[in-house]
Amino acid sequence: MKSEEMRFEFGKNWEKFIKKHYNEERLQTSHRHILQFLGLSSLKEKYFLDIGCGSGLHSLAAYKAGAKKIVSFDYDHNSVKITNYLREISGNPTNWHVMKGSILDKAFLNQLEPADIVYSWGVLHHTGDMWTAIQNTIELMLPTSLLYIALYDYGVQVNPTPEFWLDVKQRYNKLNWLGKRKIELWYIWRFSLGKNLLALPALMKRVLNHGDSRGMAFYTDVKDWLGGWPMEFAKVEDVKRFCQEKAGLEIIKLKTGEANAEYLFRKEKMSSC
Repeated sequence: MKSEEMRFEFGKNWEKFIKKHYNEERLQTSHRHILQFLGLSSLKEKYFLDIGCGSGLHSLAAYKAGAKKIVSFDYDHNSVKITNYLREISGNPTNWHVMKGSILDKAFLNQLEPADIVYSWGVLHHTGDMWTAIQNTIELMLPTSLLYIALYDYGVQVNPTPEFWLDVKQRYNKLNWLGKRKIELWYIWRFSLGKNLLALPALMKRVLNHGDSRGMAFYTDVKDWLGGWPMEFAKVEDVKRFCQEKAGLEIIKLKTGEANAEYLFRKEKMSSC
């Protein structure tokens, strides 16, 4: 895998998140977010493939949404461990399988069956070879599949520039524990508070409500954003063009305005699931 000489420990961050913040409310938020974006009332009779399962929360949400089969895999062994933990506390369901593997490993991918819902949220841009990762993800679709991916958007809302953040991420990963804490505090002071202590009440409200969108936690996301390396940004038009030209996909939903752009694709001329 490319860029392996320096890699953020995503799994440790997600393990801490689950051990500290996991609760039924966050699970329900994740469950609601996935179904709303897919435009489905449940995942009954669907096979849900979670590529880069991270914390495992979204795989668990798919299980709670009634998926007939869930396969979760991640390159990071700590993500595999914490996803297995969620599976265990859910009673070790036999229709939920957790595996260690990479979306860039064709030999591993050949073991997987194509899925009804192919899902990868905020992962493919961290592989070190984003476009190959997207292509390999598309190849795990059935003719009737939905593809739900989220990628860091190289758009006007990225401020400062993507190049600025790529530099920050590389510097962050080279620092010791204390150096990382200093950058985290700098980020919160500059970008969350706007260098204004009067904004602290608004920030505290944001922190408390941070889990309302996808069930995540503020400080976990701060570390994920600053540390996430390897890292690539993707322009929305480039993603749409790539998916259409490489695999004949059509986009049926797009959400932008935050760091990640969310995409929902299906095969052209196929009815929605």
